[in-house]
Amino acid sequence: MGELRKVQRTPTGTFFVCLPRAWAEQHGLEKGNLVEVGETGDGKLFIDPKYAAAPLPKVASLTAGPYLRREIISRYLLGFDIIRIEAKDRIAFDIRNVVKSTMGSLVGLEIVEESHSQIVLQCLLEPASFLPEKILRRNYSIVAGMHRDALGSFVDGDLQLAKSVTVRDDESNRFYFLLVRILRTIIQNPSLSEKFGITSLDCLDYRLAASLIEAIGDASVQVAAKTIELNGAAPPETLRRLLVALQAVCYEAHEQALKAFVNSDIALAEGVRSMHERIQLLFPEIERTAKNHPLEVMPHVLAVAAFLRQIYEHSVDLTDLVV
Repeated sequence: MGELRKVQRTPTGTFFVCLPRAWAEQHGLEKGNLVEVGETGDGKLFIDPKYAAAPLPKVASLTAGPYLRREIISRYLLGFDIIRIEAKDRIAFDIRNVVKSTMGSLVGLEIVEESHSQIVLQCLLEPASFLPEKILRRNYSIVAGMHRDALGSFVDGDLQLAKSVTVRDDESNRFYFLLVRILRTIIQNPSLSEKFGITSLDCLDYRLAASLIEAIGDASVQVAAKTIELNGAAPPETLRRLLVALQAVCYEAHEQALKAFVNSDIALAEGVRSMHERIQLLFPEIERTAKNHPLEVMPHVLAVAAFLRQIYEHSVDLTDLVV
């Protein structure tokens, strides 16, 4: 809960509330500065200090260590503008490689200063330029392609296609991290929330939707991994047909689930749930058929079928956000 302030009134009838001193100093406000007072769609007032002074950039200082990659990603997601990595003596070559490889996963993060004992990263993104729905759609497009090609690689024994799925997972992660950063920024910036027409509750739903799409991508990577484990050996034709049929249902499910989410379409959401009967028919048939094939193939086929079923379940979870 935020700090409580008493509403006061002047003899002429004007209502006023004093600004917190710490907040005013943080944003460089002084007597006589102008601030913008706006109203959100649900009747809340917000005060934007941008007319007085630009807010100071959020700065994080990190010490080079074994968990540096995780710490950089954490500060990025939390909305820090500048991330300083420091060492007592010098930053080792392997640490510099960790920093640079981590930057590749984070959109807009660049090295602006570098010395023997310090690396300064800065996020050059302008949040107002990134609409959450567009980022979500773009990431979904990548993940949908991964899903399609992962199963294709397994049934055809295509190792190169399987490897391309794992490479695309890095690109998907970049958009996921970007979306999380933008959503956190919107929650903390009422004027940005008003501009996009997105409430804090919407941000929560977008975050959950992004996590589910990310999970579909992860399951697709697991399918591709099975292709690599089999070293390109394709399953028998009967199993190939059944797996392709199962994938068709799962693909349609997450495609319709995303449309239902972005359009708040309950009918589409219910349509995804109704696909469960088709899954229930195909999955046991795959299990029965797999048992009649060599032990070298059967566990991999059953694992792929289970990953496809997970993808369908993630799609159903996505439709829950519509309600």
